[in-house]
Amino acid sequence: MILGIGTDLVNIKRIRKVLNRFGDRFENRVFSKLEIERSRRKYDPSSSYAKRWAAKEACSKALGIGLRMGISWKEMHVVNLKSGKPDLIIEGKAKYFLEKMTPKGFSTKINVSLTDDYPWAKAIVIIEGIA
Repeated sequence: MILGIGTDLVNIKRIRKVLNRFGDRFENRVFSKLEIERSRRKYDPSSSYAKRWAAKEACSKALGIGLRMGISWKEMHVVNLKSGKPDLIIEGKAKYFLEKMTPKGFSTKINVSLTDDYPWAKAIVIIEGIA
């Protein structure tokens, strides 16, 4: 069963401007070490960061809380499987809200899809409850 759906659309140019202005400060406030390492290796790091930003926003929406209630950006990590498929790791207070929304006797699966078409980056997150 679907427990939550979230989507977000981000302008890559906006993320590029923030990166140019705040650099490491922005990266370290919002992204995990693995996200930073992966994005910095890309031809266009701002596109990679924009997709990850969108995924974090979409995840918070799928959790039904948005980025409030003490949730930190870094509690949601976008990682990539060996196949390249994106995956989300949830921890901290975000994990608490995930567990709270999950019916008793169910486990969860988080599905994430990322895409970009300059100047836009988009993410969709679907949280499934599995009996």
